[in-house]
Amino acid sequence: MDSSDFFDFLKSRTSVRTYESDPLREEEIEYILACAGTAPSAGNLESWDVVVVTDEEVRAALSQAAFDQPHVEQAATVFVVCANYVRSMSRYGERGILYGLEDAAIAGTYMMLAAHAQHLQACWTGAFDDDEVRGILDLPQHIRPLALLAVGRGHPPAVLTGRMAPGEHVHRDTW
Repeated sequence: MDSSDFFDFLKSRTSVRTYESDPLREEEIEYILACAGTAPSAGNLESWDVVVVTDEEVRAALSQAAFDQPHVEQAATVFVVCANYVRSMSRYGERGILYGLEDAAIAGTYMMLAAHAQHLQACWTGAFDDDEVRGILDLPQHIRPLALLAVGRGHPPAVLTGRMAPGEHVHRDTW
């Protein structure tokens, strides 16, 4: 893949919120997880964990915790991407909290792109009640849910959303 192929791949990804009921194959799930395992992380500690949710009742509960966003329940699988502070704080102290969040965000992004590479659709969902998700999944206290990554066979929008020009985000040397 050359750089223009890669850029086209990135531009073709979009958040999808309408899914078929077809489950993901185990090979698709394993591919997504394997790709996440290649993500860079602070000190190579991989301060992230993921809960793979395929159970319909658990997805429904997560949907409610996500302020009733239906795509969370509709998607075949929800990858709950979590920061694992204990792993990063063991080496970096308080700064490890930030590193755990960064590690989880990078791994989650790799998972989203891995889904796209398999011609699956995904939606990164960050709007949810942390404590409700923690309770539904029985997460330990040192684990923070960062994203609900809904993945499945979906229906992309007919028109991709517009994006700001890079110059709107970029500052050189100083702000």
